[in-house]
Amino acid sequence: MTGVLPPATGDHYLYRRLPDAQIVATTALLRARESLADTVEARAMMCVYGASGCGKTVAVNTGLRELAPREEIRQITFRSRPTARAVRYEIFAALGLSGDAPAHPSEFDRLLKDALAARPRALVVDEAQWLNSEAFEYFRYLWDDYATQLAIVFVGGPGCYTVLRREPMLASRIFIWQRFAPLTRREVLEVIPLFHPVWEHAKSEDILYVDEHAAHGNFRTWAWLTAQVLRGLRRLGREQVDTAVIRWAFSHLGGNGHLGQD
Repeated sequence: MTGVLPPATGDHYLYRRLPDAQIVATTALLRARESLADTVEARAMMCVYGASGCGKTVAVNTGLRELAPREEIRQITFRSRPTARAVRYEIFAALGLSGDAPAHPSEFDRLLKDALAARPRALVVDEAQWLNSEAFEYFRYLWDDYATQLAIVFVGGPGCYTVLRREPMLASRIFIWQRFAPLTRREVLEVIPLFHPVWEHAKSEDILYVDEHAAHGNFRTWAWLTAQVLRGLRRLGREQVDTAVIRWAFSHLGGNGHLGQD
């Protein structure tokens, strides 16, 4: 159904191809879970932003799935700069409203307001950095209505924060801001062995070497490298991660194809 949260296996394409990968309760994920619960309970607005691959989608979806049994949560994703008309249609589809969408804007607005006033709902707006002033204003317009029972979670890349801050009427209404950043060295050593069994018995220096030369604290890159390391173990006939396996994985990186072999 349009707008419904995806299953856990759909959070990232590599997880579907990476057997035994686990979602790790990082500090950022735990904070997001608490903040999402508080935002939804308060029928407020939240902004989750940060670099690509740092775990925003996994954290938000994980936190919202815990709320989903008692909350109606709908997700909208934008890939280009939408008009208010396009935002109306996306919300209409995400809410699963029956019948044809109204042709007149005022009629459309009333329909959406009535639907959002009927019961509590939460909207997750993904790729929010693509929204322009007109689209942001429309979300604020719906949220500001005294009768709507609406929580909104804006999720996007680093530009999401910048774009939202340019909209003072909306930015002043954001209840919680949360930035996702790459894992620190300490977090890498704590998190990566829990992320996948292949790293469980790897040497700390090997894990840090991979992070320094390739992963840079980015979860998505760690997932890709883990998939390559698993291939390397099979190709080289090894049972544990070692320098040879790491170099084999590095040889499949794009750009400086043999990064880390100096």
